[in-house]
Amino acid sequence: MKNNTFWSLTLAFLILPLQFFAIQPSVDTIIQEQQMENGSYTLVVEGFDWGPAANRVILSMGETVNETTSGNYAVTVKRSAAGVEMGEQEAGGERPVIYSYVSDKNGNRVSEGSYVTLVLFVSPDHVLGSPIKYIFKEGRGANEWIDYQLIIKDNSTNRIWDKETNRILPIIDDFNLKGSYTYKNQTLTYAFFSPKQAKKNSPLIIWLHGGGEGGTDTSIPLTANKATNYASEEIQQIMGGAFVLVPQTPTFWMQSADGNYTRGDRNDIYNEALIGLIKQFVKDHPDIDQDRIYIGGCSNGGYMSLKLLLLYPDYFAAAYISALAYQSSYITDEQIQSIKDIPIWFVHSKDDPVTKANETVVPLYQRLIQAGAKKVHFSYYEHVTDITGLYGGDNYRYSGHWSWIYSHANTARLDFDGSPVVLDNRPVTIMEWMAAQQR
Repeated sequence: MKNNTFWSLTLAFLILPLQFFAIQPSVDTIIQEQQMENGSYTLVVEGFDWGPAANRVILSMGETVNETTSGNYAVTVKRSAAGVEMGEQEAGGERPVIYSYVSDKNGNRVSEGSYVTLVLFVSPDHVLGSPIKYIFKEGRGANEWIDYQLIIKDNSTNRIWDKETNRILPIIDDFNLKGSYTYKNQTLTYAFFSPKQAKKNSPLIIWLHGGGEGGTDTSIPLTANKATNYASEEIQQIMGGAFVLVPQTPTFWMQSADGNYTRGDRNDIYNEALIGLIKQFVKDHPDIDQDRIYIGGCSNGGYMSLKLLLLYPDYFAAAYISALAYQSSYITDEQIQSIKDIPIWFVHSKDDPVTKANETVVPLYQRLIQAGAKKVHFSYYEHVTDITGLYGGDNYRYSGHWSWIYSHANTARLDFDGSPVVLDNRPVTIMEWMAAQQR
């Protein structure tokens, strides 16, 4: 009897550990289960004067809530890109939470719902807020979307959200990003916006991006410097509903046949494809008023805008050009005569370190005026500053190259001599002026 008891107990002790280990999940399984238990979020990326920033994150709560406390949440970010070395200050860190509120899945405030939206701090100098990076590859730089991962923790419950399942980009979501046009062996991609209430004789606004927005991802030229604003309610109302066309070059508009930059001294390789794209787009959208086609761009795009004016002086109703990169010395007197009657509004900053005003826009403007131009204006700024007043106002200075900020925001209103630009006896902004121009 005692022997039987002994062997029974011994057998039990031998079996129990086997059963214990048999039912324990592996370490990988534990990690996977923990990850499955973590929550998901939607990232909201909006356009600002300095570029796109992730300024909100929408948390899926999985239950109904009617209140939230912003101080409970801690948000960190990890930024990376394949083959790109990130500096310590830009690779990751804390994203300060400004406030929080109960919302629906799109971030709209509600009194009761199953989502919580966190509003995150953003500023021109807070690089951790940016989901894009200017990356140098093959001898040139371009803005690209990067891997941008948030980890949100509710310190009051230890709950974590670390899976992005959706991304909202206001305004850009109203653009069609799939445009493509092929001319000979060149393919240009493009994004476009159609007015919500398109009508006969709607104007067309064309925006040509700068040197850092080339490629095939059409969301980049829309967001890297807020070109989406031409589809904003304000500008659309001024225009009475306008189409917006944003072509994209695979490389850069100023590329010559040898792969280097032209500044007007020799031909570029994209102007024929671009005018073909524009004319095809106009043909495909019969509601566009062919007497109200407006072209503009910045830096590289400013060069190409002027190039098309020189090549096709009778096609465009007006132009709005910022940070012009075309050298005045390469423009002949005959060419000046050909464009002197085209309404053009230049925007530039005196401290532009890239497209130097005394080599580009200043002598060009003076030559046009001397030639008798009556509809040419020039907003010439001392510096490019914070127009929102949130980050220092006039005391905060962006790069002097970023004068397109004043065009996108429709705040350019002064002429070269500092006086207001006047139309029909009233001061106007650059977009109000342009809306009135007809071929």
